[in-house]
Amino acid sequence: MRIVLGVSGGIAAYKAVLLLRLFREAGHAVRVVPTHAALRFVGAPTWEALSGEPVTAEVFEDVEHVPHVALGQGADLVVVAPATADLLARAASGRADDLLTSTLLTARCPVVMAPAMHTEMWEHAATQANVATLRERGVHVIEPASGRLTGKDTGAGRLPEPEEIARQALAVLAERTAPRDLAGRHVVVSAGGTREPIDPVRWIGNRSTGRQGVALAEAARVRGARVTLVGANLEVPGAERAADTLVRVETTAQLRDAVRAAAADADAVVMAAAVADFRPAGTHESKIKKVPGQGPAPLELVENPDVLAGLVRDRVRADQVVVGFAAETGDAAGSVLEHGRRKARRKGADLLAVNAVGAGKGFGTEDNEVWVLDAAGEQTAHAVGSKREVADAIWDAVVKILR
Repeated sequence: MRIVLGVSGGIAAYKAVLLLRLFREAGHAVRVVPTHAALRFVGAPTWEALSGEPVTAEVFEDVEHVPHVALGQGADLVVVAPATADLLARAASGRADDLLTSTLLTARCPVVMAPAMHTEMWEHAATQANVATLRERGVHVIEPASGRLTGKDTGAGRLPEPEEIARQALAVLAERTAPRDLAGRHVVVSAGGTREPIDPVRWIGNRSTGRQGVALAEAARVRGARVTLVGANLEVPGAERAADTLVRVETTAQLRDAVRAAAADADAVVMAAAVADFRPAGTHESKIKKVPGQGPAPLELVENPDVLAGLVRDRVRADQVVVGFAAETGDAAGSVLEHGRRKARRKGADLLAVNAVGAGKGFGTEDNEVWVLDAAGEQTAHAVGSKREVADAIWDAVVKILR
C-alpha cells in the first residue's frame, strides 16, 4: 500500500521519523510531505534517506507530475503526525496553501491525524471545533496523549507514541481491504494478563500486555463483527476503541465471570488472555512487612479455575466456536509445539493458538508467531508477522468453522 505521511511544524516532528520506519517495516511505500515549518525541525535529507522518495513542501516543484493532485489521488492512506493546531485549522477550512493541505483536499482515501500541541491550544474552542469538523467529514483524529510537553509543561496535547499511531493508522488502512465475513456475528475476545493479589501492593501475574488480544478485537470489528473485549490489566493505549464493548477485569475469577456472561449470545469466543494458573489461598488486607533477620512467610497457593475448559464444557450452543491460546516455552519434556498439541487434545477447544514466549518472544512484542491446532492437535494454520496479521490468520480459521 502507498502511504502519504504528512508532517507539520511541531517539536514532535522528530517522532514522525520513527513512524516512517514503522510503516516501511510493515511493507508500505511512504511519501513524506512536510510543511515548511516541519523542515525546520527535521530536514529533507533525513526523510529522503529513510523513505527512499523525494521530499518537498513546494507545490511548484516537479510541476509536470502535478504533485499537489497526484499524491492525494494515488494514496491508500494519508497520515498527518504531528498535526499542529495550525494544520488542523487549515485542513478544516479547506485551505490549499502548501503541498500537504493540497494533498489532503485531493485525497479520497482514509485520513488519520495525530494532533500535538500545548494543552491550552488543544482545549481551545477553535481547535475543538476544527477537530469536530474533521471528524464529521470522516477524518480519523487520534486523541492526543497526556504527559510532558515542551519545557516544564505537562498535560493533554502530547503526540501519542509512534507505535500507537502506527497501530491505529494501519487498522484504518486494513478496513479498505478486509473481508466482511464476520458481519452479523457477535464475538468475545479476552486479552491481557490476570493478576492475583497477595496484599494491596503485590500480586501474582504474568508479562502479557494484551496487544494480541486487542489486535484480535480490532480485526474482528473491521471484518464486521460486534465485539466484546474482556481486558485484564491491559497495557495497550486506546484499547477501548478496539471493541464495541470493553469490560475491564483484574483477576482470573473476574475474567471467567465476564467472559461467560458475554458468551451467552456469542458466535465465537477467543481466549487470548494469559490467565494466572494459581492464586494465593488468602489475601492480606495490609502490606506484608519485611522483618529484619526473618525470611518471608510461606505463600500458600491454590489452583485457579480452568476458564477455557469451562467454556468448552458449558458452551451455550453446539455451533459456538471456542478458541484458546497456549503460551509455551519448551523444555526437556517437549517442544513448544509438542506441549501445544497435548494441551489442544486436553482442552478440547475448536482451535488452539500456540505461541512461544520468553526471551523477546510473544509478550510485549510487536510481532508474533502462532501455530493454530484443532481439537485433535493437528495443525490447521501457521502465522508469522505483526500481531494484527496473526489476528487475521486466526479469524480466517474461525470463519472456516462458522461457515
